[in-house]
Amino acid sequence: MTEPLKSDAGPPPARHGWSKVVLVVTALLGLAGLSYLGVQQALRARLASEGTAAPTVKMQRYENGTLSLADLQGKVVMLDFWATWCAPCQAEMPSLVKLAKEYEGQGLVFVAASRDDMPDAPLFVQEFIQSRMPELAPYVVFAPDELAAIFQVTALPTLYFLDRQGRVVDAQRGMLSESALRQRIERALKN
Repeated sequence: MTEPLKSDAGPPPARHGWSKVVLVVTALLGLAGLSYLGVQQALRARLASEGTAAPTVKMQRYENGTLSLADLQGKVVMLDFWATWCAPCQAEMPSLVKLAKEYEGQGLVFVAASRDDMPDAPLFVQEFIQSRMPELAPYVVFAPDELAAIFQVTALPTLYFLDRQGRVVDAQRGMLSESALRQRIERALKN
């Protein structure tokens, strides 16, 4: 007579409801994602505040002198808050400079408002311009904390468009593609 095969494995493992755990975790991640998107949409809406007049705060230019946004009335202003340490800012800057040159004849003025920490900001910007983007120099100003607070700059890059009367007509927190920038520029120029 042959003996039945014995197994050392013991009884089959009990099911611990892993599918329920995965389902709950997935649902929580989905809710977190929706919450994040809702917050981002609220921040974008808060940024846009269309019709807000640009302040008359004076900014120091990289290439000497000062600039106030009030000095630019009659032009459409593309105001970009950026920093030399900000990777998305660095990636977006070539498109901003290219489009600024392209649309300058139609009344667009580009202002690249550096948020690098003072008092070293001029050194950081100089290094960035000399080593990476010499063509950026004429557009750079140093944005004081007062200006960043008025424009609710809490992340970089943050981009504003001001109409010919100096009022906010569009805003974006975060990097944009060249085609998205072009669309926003053309829309701002039509106002």
